[in-house]
Amino acid sequence: MSGLKVALEEAVGEGIISSGQAERLLPYLTGKNIGALSAGQGFSEPPSPDDSNPLEDTEAPRFVRGFHDVLITIGIVVLLIGLWGLANRYVSLLAIVVLAEILVRRQRLALPAVVLTVALVFWLFHTAISYVGSTPALVDNFTIAAIVVAVPFPPLLALFYWRYRVPLALALFLFSLFGLFLAAVFYVAGTVTGSSNVPVDYPIQTLMILLVTALGSFALAMRFDLSDPSRVTRRSDVAFWLHLATAPALLYSTVLLALRLELASGGTVFTNLTDALFGGYMQAVTVLAAVLVMMLIGLVIDRRAFVTAGLVSLGLATAAILRHNNAGLDKVGFLVLMIVGLVVLVIGIGWADLRRIIVRRLPAGMQARLPALR
Repeated sequence: MSGLKVALEEAVGEGIISSGQAERLLPYLTGKNIGALSAGQGFSEPPSPDDSNPLEDTEAPRFVRGFHDVLITIGIVVLLIGLWGLANRYVSLLAIVVLAEILVRRQRLALPAVVLTVALVFWLFHTAISYVGSTPALVDNFTIAAIVVAVPFPPLLALFYWRYRVPLALALFLFSLFGLFLAAVFYVAGTVTGSSNVPVDYPIQTLMILLVTALGSFALAMRFDLSDPSRVTRRSDVAFWLHLATAPALLYSTVLLALRLELASGGTVFTNLTDALFGGYMQAVTVLAAVLVMMLIGLVIDRRAFVTAGLVSLGLATAAILRHNNAGLDKVGFLVLMIVGLVVLVIGIGWADLRRIIVRRLPAGMQARLPALR
């Protein structure tokens, strides 16, 4: 793919020009011999195999562009930690805004933009939790406390994205809407049932709600992903961050619901995973099957987040299965490390080949919408 075509598509993704303007600029600039484009190649056509490195990773978001960014980021982290320990929390917020104005809005440094977005989210979460913890009426009422914690995130993240155009901020804004939706659902459920802590009183229903929300987040991430299969615009970066948050949410909501239904035991929502991994053989197999399905999804859509999200569960489930097969306790840990490491290496080294094997067995229409095989 020519540098001119990529530059124009990125400009569209950044909101600098419209897609129509890009279509008109392409032949004009090509006619001026600026970034010459091969004849017949248009915006909607995929690149030829010779246009890109077959080992190039199209999944990585563009937020590390040199050691200068890394050095600036180290300074940001150290400064904010120091301010957090010495000054009022609102001084830290002011520092985040000032640094964002200089480093993100003016200098357009990508890695510092990511770190400052994370710092803002941390500041919001800590402030909201501190307020809830200092308000006795909220401490003992989960449904209302969840609303109070969730409400500040969407407007402030939307404002941050509008000002600085950081893809992670947009992804977190969208994810915060799902969090606010969950809080509202729990509030309504608590009002209808009279429960002040719905997750504890209704664990199975809670896990069903979490699974539906995770599926909604996955659908939204795929909408961004499929709109940019070449992964050259900001939409791809937003999809990356959404997948990064959605993959563990989808995995663990699925696993916990399956285990809860299998075990049908009492206790709180989040005890069953431990019970399964160090208890029943079939429950460990269930966890292992869920992890493998997630890895398969990751291969199909070319997103490694779905592989890495399940590595801990893969290791624990493998340990439980080995223990039930009378493997020596002194060797289980090393066997698990060896198996997980082998799985990671096989998938990592053979990622492109495994994708070809799987994707080529899908319907042609589905293949056309997925990221290109390499």
